[in-house]
Amino acid sequence: QVQLVDAGGGLVQTGGSLRLSCTASGGAFNTGAVGWFRQAPGKEREFVAARRWSGGRTYYADFMKDRFSISRDVANSALYLQMNSLKPEDTAVYYCATGNPIVSTIRTTGGYRYWGQGTQVTVSS
Repeated sequence: QVQLVDAGGGLVQTGGSLRLSCTASGGAFNTGAVGWFRQAPGKEREFVAARRWSGGRTYYADFMKDRFSISRDVANSALYLQMNSLKPEDTAVYYCATGNPIVSTIRTTGGYRYWGQGTQVTVSS
């Protein structure tokens, strides 16, 4: 059974950094794409970043503005999101996901089948 486990969230001050991690079991990262999404209270889940697990280009939301970086560790079947220069508006629950999206759906929640449980990121002003 595929399972994703998110970790690494916490409370940080404006301008600080966090690195989120996502580990997979059951071969979840063997194919397809991996991504990060976030959901703030009262808002819809939104795309943050994604990449093909096998390599190739990465995809970022416009609001990233070079602050966030997605990476992977193939040997340990782990996915990471390095977040720098954090702002209060980055406060949300962050979710990792995996699936087989096509190019037109890689930035959408519908493109992913499996999801982590989420990890809370809170940025204080």
